[in-house]
Amino acid sequence: MRLPRSSRSCGGRRRIPSTAQEVLEVERTIVLLWIPLMAAHAQARKTSRRRTTADHNPAADHGRTRRPRGLRTRRAILRKAVNIASVEGLEGLTIGRLASALRISKSGLFAHFGSKEDLQCAVVDEAREIFVERVVRPAYQFQGLKRLRALCENWLAYGEERVFPGGCFFSAASLEFDDRPGRVREQIVGLMRKWLGNLEQAARDAQSAGEILKAADAHQLAFEIHALAMGANWSSRLFRDPTVFRSVRGAILRRIEQVTEAIPTR
Repeated sequence: MRLPRSSRSCGGRRRIPSTAQEVLEVERTIVLLWIPLMAAHAQARKTSRRRTTADHNPAADHGRTRRPRGLRTRRAILRKAVNIASVEGLEGLTIGRLASALRISKSGLFAHFGSKEDLQCAVVDEAREIFVERVVRPAYQFQGLKRLRALCENWLAYGEERVFPGGCFFSAASLEFDDRPGRVREQIVGLMRKWLGNLEQAARDAQSAGEILKAADAHQLAFEIHALAMGANWSSRLFRDPTVFRSVRGAILRRIEQVTEAIPTR
């Protein structure tokens, strides 16, 4: 912005204002130049404070931003929570119980989970991630009958190796929440339907490939395989039977062979 004309000499050289009017015009020019700079500075400070608050309080940004360190902390918390819930049940898992196990404050957990139900739902989702990683994803490198067998074998290995200290998380959670209405039950129901759907779809794909008899009922086959696997987890936990997974593995393979035995080998 140019200074007032009266503040310049004819030769273009600045001169000191000599009248009150000239002084007022110079001061007005300085103020007009200073206002945008002050506004930009204030905005920068406001943005900096907001970022600092979000860094120290993950709940302050209402979940819009979750930094990598926060994600690692949340996963570590949830992994501990899944292990506790697999033994003591989801209803036994409270923010107070988890805070005690982790030796942190309740307020620290409230920054990640606003309520007991939110914590339970997050734990179910974490258990799903682990199940998919150990059971489902490795099987999907195969097709048809090989995929069906891999899903069964991976599930039995997951239960036998005690990925969770309390055995299969979803076997226990299904029994605990079968008659409890609410968000947690709905989440468990949805995940178990997806698992049964994976088994059934693998059987249907095997039928389409000519590996399983067309007359076989893929839905019934998936139901029977799942029932046998759930029974293995039940017997393993209740009777501490170390041989049950071997017995059930043989039963599942024989059931699959019943719907493939008439198919000529290639």
